Amino acid sequence: MSLAPAFAQAPANPLSAGQKAFFAGVKNNAVRAAEKMPEDLYSFKPAPEVRSFGQLVGHVADAQYLFCAPVLGEKNPMLGIEKSKTAKADLVQALKDAIAFCDKAYDGMTDEQASQVVKLFGRDMAKLTVLSINTGHTDEHYGNMVTYMRIKGLVPPSSEPRK
Repeated sequence: MSLAPAFAQAPANPLSAGQKAFFAGVKNNAVRAAEKMPEDLYSFKPAPEVRSFGQLVGHVADAQYLFCAPVLGEKNPMLGIEKSKTAKADLVQALKDAIAFCDKAYDGMTDEQASQVVKLFGRDMAKLTVLSINTGHTDEHYGNMVTYMRIKGLVPPSSEPRK
């Protein structure tokens, strides 16, 4: 099977489409890790000074809103997931909801809109830069999740055999 036809024509918005595709892989890994980790390990911390696995999931969910709200031109609709939720089911759902919120930003982005400036952390940034930070931040914390899973003898989603 050749993949050539899939890449024969550049997307209409190659910059924003590339960012959306990168986020798709990262968000999938993060959600699958959150789903795969057993509930009794959501309180696991490899060291006392770091977040528990559950806190990582909550932190990633909080960050989705933090980064994507300004891109969407909306007020952050959800605060404090990391500090208020501890049950696996609640955290997995919160992560899925937060990613769905961010999907609106990635799905609606065009290359023309990508350079529009928004405020983040008191600084002016291009919308596509903010989405790039979100993708990188999500992937960074997926890396933490991978470490926690490996310590507990679990294979993380990105290392599972391909179907």
